[in-house]
Amino acid sequence: MASIPSLFSDSALYRVGDSTLLRRNRKGICKCGNKFVLCSRKSETEQKQSLQLHGPGTKRRQALLQIIFGAFSFPSIAVGSVSADTDVKEDFRIYSDDTNKFKISIPQDWQVGAGKGDGIRSLTAFYPEETSSSNVSILITGLGADFTRLESFGKVDAFAENLVSGLDRSWQRPPGLAAKLIDSKASNGLYYIEYSLQNPGESCRHIFSAIGMASNGWYNRLYTVTGQYVEEESEKYRSRIEKSVLSFRFI
Repeated sequence: MASIPSLFSDSALYRVGDSTLLRRNRKGICKCGNKFVLCSRKSETEQKQSLQLHGPGTKRRQALLQIIFGAFSFPSIAVGSVSADTDVKEDFRIYSDDTNKFKISIPQDWQVGAGKGDGIRSLTAFYPEETSSSNVSILITGLGADFTRLESFGKVDAFAENLVSGLDRSWQRPPGLAAKLIDSKASNGLYYIEYSLQNPGESCRHIFSAIGMASNGWYNRLYTVTGQYVEEESEKYRSRIEKSVLSFRFI
C-alpha cells in the first residue's frame, strides 16, 4: 500500500504530531509503527504565532486564517488508497463523497488518501502515484454560528487579500515566506483564489483553491479545495490540477 505523499513542502508551516518521536523523510512523511503521517518543522508555539495577523485584525479574519491553515496542520493523515464511488470520464474519474456531499474530477491514475476526522475537520487528498509535490486536497471544517454564508468572510477580493497577506512573511528581516495573490473571483457559489508561496532559496509553489460553504443539516461547514504544484512541475500538472479544482461541486 503506497503512502500518501506530503501535501505540503518540507518547509511547511506546521508540524503534525511530535516529530521528535517520528522518523521524517525528505518528502515530509513520518513513520510511527505501521502508520505514516505528515510532518513539518515548527512547534505548537510557532503555529500559534503564525496565526497572528500583522497589523489590526478582526475575529473573522483570524477565523479565516485558522480554517485555511488547518489544511497545513491537520493531525494524523492516514495512508494508502481508500475506496470511493467513481465514474470514469476520459482521462479523469469522478470521485463522489455521499457522506460529505461533494464530487470532484481527479486524474485517472491518481491515488486517494484520507485524514482521520476529529468531528470538526476532515481531509481527503488526491495525488499522483509517482513521487511529486503536486496534489489536490479537500479540507472540510465546521464553522461557528455567526458564519451563515460564504460572504460572512467578506467579498471574494477582500477574502483573498486577507488570506494572502496573512500568509506573507516577506516583510520580515531576514525575509520569510513570500505570498503573492495572482487572481480571485466568485463563480458557481464558490470563491476561487490563485496565489503563490515561496520560501527563500526554495521553489515557487502555486496554489489554486476553491472555497465554498454548505450545511450538513446541523451546522455550516467550509470546504477548502486546494490544488498545488511547484514551478518545475507546472507543465506536467498545472492543467490537471486546475481542471480538478474547477470541477468541485456540492451534491
